[in-house]
Amino acid sequence: MNNERVTLAQELHDGIAQDLVVLGFSIDQAISDCHDPDLKNSLRQIRFATTASIEKVRAEMHQLRDAQPIESNGAGVDTMHETLRIVQELLRNIEKHSGASKVQIVIQDNGSGGAGPKEGSFGLRGIQERIEKLNGEISIDSNSQGTKIGVTIPLDR
Repeated sequence: MNNERVTLAQELHDGIAQDLVVLGFSIDQAISDCHDPDLKNSLRQIRFATTASIEKVRAEMHQLRDAQPIESNGAGVDTMHETLRIVQELLRNIEKHSGASKVQIVIQDNGSGGAGPKEGSFGLRGIQERIEKLNGEISIDSNSQGTKIGVTIPLDR
């Protein structure tokens, strides 16, 4: 059985709550860079409103988690969606808390292999282009036992 309230709280945390935190950081940066006193005051008011919104969302997340569970016997869990959210949260935590100068991601499966550039396919090419734009590195090891892809990306600090 899946607790729908917990799932909703997780989605709020991983979605809008994180977006509001990033917005708050952007406003803080704009305040720091601003030299116009009136504009700076307006930005501070926007920052206060953003902080209030963050607090409201967090309170709602706690209420959802503390409330009586709604048990769902509907469709199963979307494994790829949940995995994406886990990786997303791990990366946000690295960015926010670690002070790291680089991040390394390793994804490995036990599938049939065969990962590599293919005519008319742009998935890996797009990944490689993004990694190059970030001055990162990629390694691909793919055989009949599965595929292992490693990505290392420097973090601008």
